[in-house]
Amino acid sequence: MFVLKWVYQFRGYLVAPPIIIALFCYHLETESHFVWPFGIALFLIGVALRVWAQQHLHYRLKVHKTLTITGPYLFVRNPIYLGNIFIFVGASILSELLWLTPVTLFYSLLVYSLVVRYEEAHLLNKYGEPYHEYMRKVPRWFPRSPYFKKLDLINEYLFQSVVAESHCFLLLLLCVLKEMAD
Repeated sequence: MFVLKWVYQFRGYLVAPPIIIALFCYHLETESHFVWPFGIALFLIGVALRVWAQQHLHYRLKVHKTLTITGPYLFVRNPIYLGNIFIFVGASILSELLWLTPVTLFYSLLVYSLVVRYEEAHLLNKYGEPYHEYMRKVPRWFPRSPYFKKLDLINEYLFQSVVAESHCFLLLLLCVLKEMAD
């Protein structure tokens, strides 16, 4: 459990190596017309997923935390981490290091899989049976059954959530600066 807690505490740093490589490596870049549109699309999907999740989770907002089972949490238990993976894969594509994209994807999945193991044990301890029931109903990563009538894409926390997640665009800015330096 010590290793999982350590991975959880340092998750922000542990997912960084592929992104650092993507931002500073120019070796074997792929110049293609699809790179920027596809990379930006994945990046924006990731940010949108994080904003949607933030509206319901209130992680960076000054709101009392409760067990969140609305919005994207109806579909998967870890939408913020999924959003991060989309952002990282998008940034990897934007770096034009297409060979790094599968590495980024699998590395992120590995780190977040370890993080989620710790986090789920913590939430099970904190919320007990309601969280256990939630775990039985909602998959960890891949949605099973859509609840399209309950999407709840926009609520009163939209603006605060966009502001709280705006830091994600710094990575996009770094990708643009790398492209300009090339």
